[in-house]
Amino acid sequence: MTDFASVPESPEFWGTTLYIIGVFGLCGLMLVLSWLLGGRSGARARNEPFESGVVSGSPEKLRLSAKFYLVAVFFVIFDVEALFLYAWAVSVREAGWMGFIEAFIFIFILGASLVYLVRVGALDWAPQARKARKQREDKQT
Repeated sequence: MTDFASVPESPEFWGTTLYIIGVFGLCGLMLVLSWLLGGRSGARARNEPFESGVVSGSPEKLRLSAKFYLVAVFFVIFDVEALFLYAWAVSVREAGWMGFIEAFIFIFILGASLVYLVRVGALDWAPQARKARKQREDKQT
């Protein structure tokens, strides 16, 4: 038997419960509608990847440099950090001087990491720059 006295009567409980049921219902509705209304084409190129409506020639032979992935990771890292600084800027008056000092330390670490990335050549794209850096390192050792 269920004891109805243990069910919370607060509006927050019922609002949250209704919200969760609505989210699951909406997700289920979208999945069912896409299955019912979606195309059932059996074309040869259906499961092949494409970009901008053009089927690629040979995606398994396409080799990308690791530099593309490094730049993407650097972008995500610095973008998230910019988001943190935006949140700090919104609450700068409440944070006071202590928040300012913490933000300064944060920006200093960001700058130091960017200088480190430039020094180790993580942002060098040109082969000439890499060769010149390698020659300088070889001369030093």
